[in-house]
Amino acid sequence: MAKLLPGQYVSCLPVVALAIVTSLLAGCATFSRNGGMDDVRSTVAQRLKQDVALDSAGEVSSQQRTEELLAKPLGVEEAVQLALLNNRGLKAGFAALGIAEADLVQAGRLPNPRFSMLYTRHDGDYKIEQSFTFNLFSLLTMPQAKAVEQQRFEQTKREVSLQVLVLAQATRQAWVAAVAAEQSLLYAAQVMQAAEAAAELARRMHQQGNWSKLDQAREQSFYADAALEYAAAREHQRMTRERLSRVIGLGNSEQFTLPPRLPDLPATEEDLLQVQQQAFLQRLDLLAMRAEVDALAKQLGLSKTTRLINVLDIGPARVLEGRRGEAYKKGITLGFELPLFDWGSARVKRAEAIYTQALERTAQTVIDAETEVRAAYARYRVRYEMARHVQDEIVPLRKRILQEHQLRYNGMLLSAFELLADAREQVSSVSRYINAVRDFWLADAGLTMATMGPVASLDENGRGE
Repeated sequence: MAKLLPGQYVSCLPVVALAIVTSLLAGCATFSRNGGMDDVRSTVAQRLKQDVALDSAGEVSSQQRTEELLAKPLGVEEAVQLALLNNRGLKAGFAALGIAEADLVQAGRLPNPRFSMLYTRHDGDYKIEQSFTFNLFSLLTMPQAKAVEQQRFEQTKREVSLQVLVLAQATRQAWVAAVAAEQSLLYAAQVMQAAEAAAELARRMHQQGNWSKLDQAREQSFYADAALEYAAAREHQRMTRERLSRVIGLGNSEQFTLPPRLPDLPATEEDLLQVQQQAFLQRLDLLAMRAEVDALAKQLGLSKTTRLINVLDIGPARVLEGRRGEAYKKGITLGFELPLFDWGSARVKRAEAIYTQALERTAQTVIDAETEVRAAYARYRVRYEMARHVQDEIVPLRKRILQEHQLRYNGMLLSAFELLADAREQVSSVSRYINAVRDFWLADAGLTMATMGPVASLDENGRGE
């Protein structure tokens, strides 16, 4: 067997230099402390003023924070905070950050060196070839490859941040629907109790001959309808509560309590111009699309650079040919692909097509964002005016009519039947007010989301799932 002597190797200077460069590059390719979640948390905090559960160390504090939030009636912002702390689907989305960062770190690391050896022997003659090679081309293209993966990592951060905002939007919608259902259920119970009392009164007055059979049947019918409305309200309250429980990540919907009514309408409306300016500064889908286009542009440049040669192996080698005691011949081995059949044009065309595709998608996203903001604002404005109209005009008017009827009833100028008929009209106006306020807050949540990302999850009435 050949014995390797120190003097038989070629100069070690290129190898040492290569090792130093490799070490330096490898030192740059490391994982961050929390996989990019600090950036996600910062982006979310700018738009929601909420915190996001991040890692296992934060699980304990998340549990404590959850218990604190559940100790009192759940407001809309508290519901959003619960969702960000407990929604498992959101936490699963955080894994995309780890994947993107792993790709980035991998792009910053050189492939392992390659050792090859050829050994032949015939009638006392030997041929031994040994080489130690390294893909030099990957070293040359490494900065460009890292830049591509860095862009993709940044894009993933924006996509995860957008996922957080979408969850916040869904939570707001679920909370508004659940509280409105609670309010409607409470009112439906009051109406049913009043209708029951009126039906009993009508029955007794009919027995005494003071009311006609038609009037008694009318009150009985109203009571039957009220009971049906109450049952429907109970079902709706249960469905909306369960939906809220799913969004905020709680398996038991009895763990939280809700306020008895929706917040009052705001005193003033948002301005459209201000909303549009805010949207184009904050919409994460636009920022993510721009990052994607930048990454694909770099990918296109990399494809053009490597279209002819993407492997270039170089390294020291030594050869023994002849008798075993003879000296090794020392030199350098060099290997690369010959672009005889594949000139890389297909790869470049593919990269160009993907880049063009991203450009067109970005342009369409800009158009979508413009129309979504205008549509969300129009819905917000109309819902605000409708709720204001019901609150300032219809409800006070119905209340005044009822008061006047009570005065006339006390003065023996109005029959009990007419007073009860007017009370039934009052029921309709209150239900209309609850629905109007609910639709406004749903539209407000839709407008908020339109300034931060796509509102595809909303239906034509501005409501979520």
